[in-house]
Amino acid sequence: MKKYEVYKNIRKRAVIFGLPISLFALMMVSILASLLIIIFSFSFVMIISILIFNAALYVALTRITNDPQLFQMAKAFPQIISNKRNSGFDYEED
Repeated sequence: MKKYEVYKNIRKRAVIFGLPISLFALMMVSILASLLIIIFSFSFVMIISILIFNAALYVALTRITNDPQLFQMAKAFPQIISNKRNSGFDYEED
């Protein structure tokens, strides 16, 4: 009799080819655009350059997926967390 494991990662995001759905859609749009370019341009150099571009895009998107803080410039939390209303006045002496 077969045994089936319980799927416990129900809260994880859906992934296709290692990419979330939105980035996978971006990759598919890029592939469709490159297919149109290949159909209407009969250059071997163009075909090779498009293949290299799509491969580089896939590698870049998987790196972004694996390390989401790669492009985060600002800090996640502010220096001071307070419930006080900021009036804009500075009461410190110069």
